Amino acid sequence: MSKIQEIVDSKIKPKEKTMRLAKAIKDKNLLDEVVEIFPNLGDPEKGTVLSGITEISRKDPQFVAPLLNFLIDHINYKANRVKWEAAESVGNLAKVDPEKAVSAIPNFKKLAKDPGTVIRWSAAYGLTEIAKVNLEARVKLMPFFKQQIASEKNNGVKNVYVKALKIMEKGA
Repeated sequence: MSKIQEIVDSKIKPKEKTMRLAKAIKDKNLLDEVVEIFPNLGDPEKGTVLSGITEISRKDPQFVAPLLNFLIDHINYKANRVKWEAAESVGNLAKVDPEKAVSAIPNFKKLAKDPGTVIRWSAAYGLTEIAKVNLEARVKLMPFFKQQIASEKNNGVKNVYVKALKIMEKGA
């Protein structure tokens, strides 16, 4: 049994499982194993594995940068937790590879209309992180951000766009 599968199958609490996955992936360089076993996992387990990747992407985005295309491919996955973990990780990786991250924009725009608040927040986060590091994308996304601010009902999601716009307008 693989190390990742062993942790995923363990009976430990979800937060501890996420931290153990992140540590194992990082310490043992198991990125290839993540991609290999991912299709065979159930949706809750996929979310847990991506939660470990998200944890790594916050602290050491360069380490998980090889998974950027894999993560982009899962932004619009059917399971909500997979969507938001993939989206947040892509947002965290935008600064590492701004050109490749741009390819996630259509997926993020679709997520921005999702009924789930956490998913919309993740989409807002991913889009604004891309816009912060890619000037061409920023110019194209600013009207979309203004539209989202006008239509978004949740203040937490709306504030992601507002905060990013303030930063971009100061730097532009």
